[in-house]
Amino acid sequence: MTDKNTDRDPIILIDGSSYLYRAYHALPPLESSKGQPTGAIRGVVSMIKRILVDHSESPVVVVFDAKGKTFRNEMYKEYKANRPPMPEDLVSQIEPIHEIIKHMGIQLIVKTGVEADDVIGTLAEQATKQNLFAVISTGDKDMTQLVNNRVKVVNTMSGELLDSKGVKKKFGVGPDLIIDYLALIGDTSDNVPGVEKVGPKTAVKWLEEYKNLDGIIENCESIKGKVGENLRSSIEQLRLSKELVTIKKDVELELSINDFKVKDPNQEKLNEIFTELEFKTWLEEENTSKETEEIPTNYELINTESSLKKLIQKIKKAPVVSVDTETNGLQYMDVDLVGVSISTALGEGAYIPLSHAEEGQDQLDLDFVIKSLKPVLEDSKTKLIGQNIKFDMNILSRYGIDIKNIESDTMLMSYVLNSTATRHNLDALSRYYLNHKTISFEEVAGKGAKQITFDQVPVSKAVDYASEDADITLRLFQKLEPLLKLEPTLENLLKEIEIPLIKILSKTESAGTFLNKKVLEAQSKNLSERIERLEEMAYEVAGEEFNLSSPKQLQEIFFEKLGYPVIKKTPGGQPSTAENVLQELSQSYDLPKIILEHRTLSKLKSTYTDKLPNQISSNTGRIHTSFHQAVTTTGRLSSSDPNLQNIPIRTEDGRRIRQAFVSKKGYKLISADYSQIELRVMAHLSKDKGLIEAFNKKEDIHSRTASEVFEVPLEEIDEDQRRSAKAINFGLIYGISAFGLSNQLKISRNLAAEYMDIYFTRYPGVREFMEKTKEFAKKRGYVETLYGRRLYLPEINQGNAIRRQAAERAAINAPVQGTAADIMKKAMILVDGALEESKLDAKMILQVHDELILETLESDCDKTKELLVKNMEKAAELEISLEVDVGMGNNWDQAH
Repeated sequence: MTDKNTDRDPIILIDGSSYLYRAYHALPPLESSKGQPTGAIRGVVSMIKRILVDHSESPVVVVFDAKGKTFRNEMYKEYKANRPPMPEDLVSQIEPIHEIIKHMGIQLIVKTGVEADDVIGTLAEQATKQNLFAVISTGDKDMTQLVNNRVKVVNTMSGELLDSKGVKKKFGVGPDLIIDYLALIGDTSDNVPGVEKVGPKTAVKWLEEYKNLDGIIENCESIKGKVGENLRSSIEQLRLSKELVTIKKDVELELSINDFKVKDPNQEKLNEIFTELEFKTWLEEENTSKETEEIPTNYELINTESSLKKLIQKIKKAPVVSVDTETNGLQYMDVDLVGVSISTALGEGAYIPLSHAEEGQDQLDLDFVIKSLKPVLEDSKTKLIGQNIKFDMNILSRYGIDIKNIESDTMLMSYVLNSTATRHNLDALSRYYLNHKTISFEEVAGKGAKQITFDQVPVSKAVDYASEDADITLRLFQKLEPLLKLEPTLENLLKEIEIPLIKILSKTESAGTFLNKKVLEAQSKNLSERIERLEEMAYEVAGEEFNLSSPKQLQEIFFEKLGYPVIKKTPGGQPSTAENVLQELSQSYDLPKIILEHRTLSKLKSTYTDKLPNQISSNTGRIHTSFHQAVTTTGRLSSSDPNLQNIPIRTEDGRRIRQAFVSKKGYKLISADYSQIELRVMAHLSKDKGLIEAFNKKEDIHSRTASEVFEVPLEEIDEDQRRSAKAINFGLIYGISAFGLSNQLKISRNLAAEYMDIYFTRYPGVREFMEKTKEFAKKRGYVETLYGRRLYLPEINQGNAIRRQAAERAAINAPVQGTAADIMKKAMILVDGALEESKLDAKMILQVHDELILETLESDCDKTKELLVKNMEKAAELEISLEVDVGMGNNWDQAH
């Protein structure tokens, strides 16, 4: 290692003991077929693997506590006396973890007589003295005392990175006062005594006032009350506590901060251990990782007819071809094609520049290149792959190239394998799966206000950047394909749903929809007038003018001037004015109600009525959203630019926005909406006889639930009871608690719990399904939809109750919402195929939640409606039939 490093490749000091316990409590009690516990091994090694991916150039060391007592036990016999002995199933995993780390080429330190903290403290001190950057990876707050301008602390589980400012923000004091802070509050887990009744707030207050612990002790007589008495009686104990929490920085070590360069792994030994522990996925990863890391690159500029012909011959012979386009923006209907990159073999890439602005640079004629590439890219024998290939399809289709054969999409391959393991953009996937840092766009185009568009980038810079994109995409395909073959269900999900959907979404995006700007302009004017009136009303109630969007000014008026009760505080200790707080205050006061309405109308105006007209394509006169397949964790599609998923439809204002989405002359919009699909999916998955019977009898499911819960005859159910039952039905799908239901229905928690008990008594299959799903998640670490889509839940066995309960709610919701999403995707595939066969003048233009919107010729409306309903209803075979509500109109609101 050199005597210099940067904050981009710091020395990583890993607190192995912290990793060990966090992995043990976070993951389920997994074991091999021979009975060897493996959960903690998998967790610790996974976290270390992630470190190696994220910091591929960084030196790394892992430090574990040694067996036996330390010097702190000699200072204080009760130190850590409350800690139970390490569980046997954890003890048996320590040696395999140590062995794996050594064979990964990483230095391991276990030093008797001191703690891992002290070894890390010593190494951090060495780094500081040598002017080196270091990051301590730990979950232990004590380590924050080591933070300085060269040393940071990262919590690997949460990703929280703390520098000096971050420590001050999190704890209220800087790193230089953490020792004093810890001495005052004590540590129950280590049995370090603090001052009785002194918590973090009091400790911070004293340290701010008296500068440090010595200052507090010197001024102890001036601190009044019981807490002052406690302080004065704890002074000797405080000095001991300070010594106990102070991390040593002078431990004698055989290794120094300069000895931690990661070496090549011993693959043979790792294979032996992974085989013994039955880590099949890691075996596959380890056996292919070196191959991908050591590939030499050969990137070529294509700017002559002869070089283009040679490239086309390579494309024809290649088993798989990676394609990528470069443009001067992201609005696919309005940007220009700047260049095309192709890769036909690992490590190879070719870039064809087409419209770079650089003077004197030879570039092939655009029309000539398109004419040359069109036959080979449209050939059904050419198996094309891409990274978010839908974008490239949209661009190429505008230039007359209609891609026929999509073999795969690396973004979707990663998403289907594990939607939450990493982000699914090319840079993240390259780091995660290939341990390769790609050339960033900023490196070639600059940053911020000075960033240029790609057509302004010199061709000499563009070649490697663009070629690498195609090359890395091909490498990722070769990496991910065998991983998917190990999971046939996920491979089928990719090939039968996600890949076919790419073409359909591309067509839907390109179709777009007309927008009536006059409707939006009128609504925008109306909203402006109402917003102004609300502001005047707010000033009148408050007795002064103020900024309705300023939390600080709201705090002053609400809690200081008007004396409203403080419902909740911000992390910084200030009274909160968040929406849920305003909702509660609005039950009793007028001003919060005015603020809420002001926020709603302002958001509608800025997000939709003002913004949508500016998003109309100059080329088509239509608005074109982008649909995303790899964003949500459950498989639902999302959209952006504009986001059409969040237009409110329960309010008149939201419906007026939908009125602006119109059909062209002579055509109609048809909306087909699945009726209560998630409840139907729940009925199918739970096999609950009551729910199935209600659907099969075509009863109103919310009225039926109301009748069961409130014990009222079906014909006597009123609207309020039905509304409450609806909240129960949908709330339970999302794993709602009695507390959540009580808030939603504005009833006591006991009554909400009683409603839930009655519901589960009437529908016992639902409770059984929920319990079995949570149990499955705890054992497997994931849940599945009806079609095998997985959601991994790493916190399902978390010791932290809040995180664990959130994971449990997700475990209940994901199979239901994910199955509904898969059904919608299957329906889109069926509808698209049926439309092509029918030759009807109709096309999909939008997909939002459980709704499909088509634009169709007026004379074809009846046939289109029939086709829609038929294909959407046969998208899945459930215990109860799917039902589709269909409507028609000149605009989206009328159709819906």
